[in-house]
Amino acid sequence: MINKAIIMGRLTRDPEVRTTGSGKSVCNFTVAVDSGYGENRQTEFINCVAWQSQADFVGRYFTKGMMIIVIGRISTRSWEGQDGRKNYTTEIIASEVSFGESKKSREANAGYSPQQNYAPSYNQAPQQQYAQPAPQPTMPSNLDDDEFLPISEVDDDLPF
Repeated sequence: MINKAIIMGRLTRDPEVRTTGSGKSVCNFTVAVDSGYGENRQTEFINCVAWQSQADFVGRYFTKGMMIIVIGRISTRSWEGQDGRKNYTTEIIASEVSFGESKKSREANAGYSPQQNYAPSYNQAPQQQYAQPAPQPTMPSNLDDDEFLPISEVDDDLPF
């Protein structure tokens, strides 16, 4: 049987690192993951738990809004609350955690600075990049005109 989950998304808050009574580090964090397109687009908020060295890594290097990749297993646990009700939670127990974007990319796209929490603003218009236009390819002159059609004249009736 296989129980493996791979997600990539943004941290919804700063990771919380604690130490258990036996001295093990544990880190809880939530990852916002988009799924679907257009009108069907939804955001899932997935709870994750990292232990020991993975917990220390996440707590030290990740902050709210950063892109994170989590690989692990799905775990469901239950407990009885103070009110006597049975509670359930499903989370990913992380076995691997990686950066989802480079530091250079974060800095260029969101003005990230180590002195502040990374919180991207999705309401701002993207910054324009001013670069030279890419050179346009040219067709060799030794080809017959009827051998190749420009893309705009190709039939759009594709089987998929």
